Amino acid sequence: MPFTFEGIPDKRPIVMAGPCSAESEEQVMETARQIKDAGIKIFRAGLWKPRTRPSSFEGVGKEGLPWLKRVKDELKMYTATEVANVKHVYDALKGGIDIIWLGARTTANPFAVQEIADALNGVDIPVLIKNPINPDVELWIGAFERLNQSGITKMAAVHRGFSTYHKTLYRNNPQWEIPIELKRQIPELPILTDPSHICGSRDLLFEISQKAMDLDFNGLIIETHCNPDKALSDAQQQVTPGDLQKLLGRLILRKADIESNTLLSTLEELRHEIDKYDDRIMEIFDLRMAVARKIGLYKKKNNITILQTSRWDEILKHRIEQASRKGLSEEFIIKIFRAIHEESINHQTRVMNE
Repeated sequence: MPFTFEGIPDKRPIVMAGPCSAESEEQVMETARQIKDAGIKIFRAGLWKPRTRPSSFEGVGKEGLPWLKRVKDELKMYTATEVANVKHVYDALKGGIDIIWLGARTTANPFAVQEIADALNGVDIPVLIKNPINPDVELWIGAFERLNQSGITKMAAVHRGFSTYHKTLYRNNPQWEIPIELKRQIPELPILTDPSHICGSRDLLFEISQKAMDLDFNGLIIETHCNPDKALSDAQQQVTPGDLQKLLGRLILRKADIESNTLLSTLEELRHEIDKYDDRIMEIFDLRMAVARKIGLYKKKNNITILQTSRWDEILKHRIEQASRKGLSEEFIIKIFRAIHEESINHQTRVMNE
């Protein structure tokens, strides 16, 4: 699934930049000029904006297509915009858009994805697919399969984070394990990270961008506006072209391949050490679940319910405090012990039903 363009070096990071929303021809052209001066060749701008509330700015629609055409013709940049239905696809293709992307809400709807795939049948255009709003890697893969079955071969994934009920530092929780699993299942698929939508704040962009590079992802999509504080949508997460250039200049790009035999030997030794600890963890899990089954049997004999919320709260509180002392993140410990607790309940349930 290649994602390359003539005139753009095939090296990391591929960068797409531009405003969250195309607001006016003047804003589009001024932002694009400054972005081009920063050395970026792909200009992104939202024309149709899926908003949670109808009172929010929902984009200028196809009125903005001639503005992007000017960017393409006068500045010789590639242009990209989001499509959410068949009409958007037809308008975008007619308007000469070079790249289209499916947003998180669209990816979550297989019917919408299929309709867009059908509309693109026989069309040679690169398509980006953002992760669905919920952390479901199979749903994400399904969107790629639908597009691929319609003949689309130039595709890339966009990691933009996931919605969560829990309060986190980010607008959308990164949940890096989801794009990592996508990469494991489809190794040849390029992945771009959208730090703007993950962070929701320009102050956090560098951290997420650097982590994406450290994970050997292929590129970044960063919302960039000539005057972000005046933006009509998502002002707080957009940066100026100058600040974008500074951010990109700070990135450290590490090697994906290990060329030195000495480095490889040292890494293999450390990996072997990790494997030994993982073996011990598996043995401890087995022992813990054996105790959980004994508890289940005791509860069954004494007619006690499986779930004891006070005990669970006590475990979680104690382990979070312990994690803090050992330099482990609260998020990690909560995730691990929720999984352990769920597995323990499953073992106790099986004992109850025997």
